[in-house]
Amino acid sequence: MATLKAPEIKFTQLFINNEFVDSASGKTFEVLNPTTGKPIVAVQEADKADVDKAAKAAKNAFEPGSVWRSMNASTRGRYINKLADAMEKNLDYMIALESLDNGKPIPQSQFDIEFSIRVFRYFAGWTDKITGKTLKVDGDYFCYTRHEPVGICGQIIPWNFPCLMLSWKVAPALATGNVIILKPAEQTPLSAIFFASLVKEVGFPPGVVNVLPGFGPTAGMAIVEHPDIRKLAFTGSTEIGKMVAARAIDLNLKRCTLELGGKSPIIVMPDADIDQAIQSCHVGIFLNSGQVCTAGSRLFVHEDIYDIFIDLLVKRANENKVGCPFESHSIDQGPQISKEQLDKILDLIESGKKEGAKLHCGGNQIGTEGYFVEPTIFSEVKPSMRLWREEIFGPVQSVIKFKTRKEVVDLANDTQYGLAASVFTKNIDDYLTLSNQLQAGMVWVNDHHVFDTVAPFGGFKMSGMGRELSEYGLQQYTEVKVVFVKHGSEAKM
Repeated sequence: MATLKAPEIKFTQLFINNEFVDSASGKTFEVLNPTTGKPIVAVQEADKADVDKAAKAAKNAFEPGSVWRSMNASTRGRYINKLADAMEKNLDYMIALESLDNGKPIPQSQFDIEFSIRVFRYFAGWTDKITGKTLKVDGDYFCYTRHEPVGICGQIIPWNFPCLMLSWKVAPALATGNVIILKPAEQTPLSAIFFASLVKEVGFPPGVVNVLPGFGPTAGMAIVEHPDIRKLAFTGSTEIGKMVAARAIDLNLKRCTLELGGKSPIIVMPDADIDQAIQSCHVGIFLNSGQVCTAGSRLFVHEDIYDIFIDLLVKRANENKVGCPFESHSIDQGPQISKEQLDKILDLIESGKKEGAKLHCGGNQIGTEGYFVEPTIFSEVKPSMRLWREEIFGPVQSVIKFKTRKEVVDLANDTQYGLAASVFTKNIDDYLTLSNQLQAGMVWVNDHHVFDTVAPFGGFKMSGMGRELSEYGLQQYTEVKVVFVKHGSEAKM
């Protein structure tokens, strides 16, 4: 386990063409500690001029005949594995940096960084296994397909899992031979900037990876609009995702991968293992202070076990230890990321009270320093309420009673989102039927928040487009080219 010590900040500049540089404007912005609301450090602020500079470097790195384009696929895999080695070497530092910047407990940051390393190792193994097909077409032709890199990939990542979301985007893009301009969230840029130092340390060619901390309307929109950037990968809210995708497609038909919001249902059937379900439902909403796109914010419990389940759920929530991650390894829940998020969550909690939902525990800010919210549970939530319809992105769970399987499927699917869902039951007919009928890109049975590098991540409906992780994630970063060769047209030597 990493030590309980806030780390020294080593890098605060933009990373362009393998060099740390100040922004063209000279502007900086403060990164705040969410446990105190006070500044950690000032970071260079990228805008359009810096995106132009990074795009030029990336374009040069992607030119035919460049070191990166000419590199053997197996060699590219070794470079990606070197990145993972460097991350392992700096594991404790990166864990502490993530907890300082994001506020999440040390054990959760440790999981995130170790998972990020696994992601790089997984995609490193794919570099020389990305193949096309030979096709038996009509006529005198030899026909085959090639999977080629898209080119410059713009990647915009969120603040809830800073390093993990970086790995999900950077690793498959590198494995397929692309070049990258990454904008970390302005709230949490520190792990991405440090990661950039490892890119240089392990010897990636200049321009292959560029990291530009900055704000969405300036640096982010410049990435979206840049004509040389051919692929956009965005993780964030559905509202912003729709806007950036529309702009990217309208300007030059950028290929877009969007991982957006969720309002994930958890369904607990009457035969479920109660203890297992309680713990999973608890983690399902309170992990990372509820700041998870797959958070199980709508909990459906069968009427036969509803009363006892509520009592046990509230008891478990009240056991959560909330505080600064550097106080103790036993901290369960850290702060929300910002005052903006804190105010949004408190506003939604107030809406639940006013609209008639029953508050069982929590519902308040903790203290006056930092952005902490009590673990909060409501019941008697109706489909017309904001608690039901809006993604809260905080430690707030709504519990709903149901009677029949059809009823709960209809209720669970009554949302614009379709990212994840889970079912707790010992009945094979129930879990097969429910998992087939739920409108979600991921369904877990007898657990919640299960992820693996080999399994695709993504959702239905307004939860996004495309998939991350796994072989499916690679498909987002290649263009498929078909080649027809007419028999008898052999090239002259």
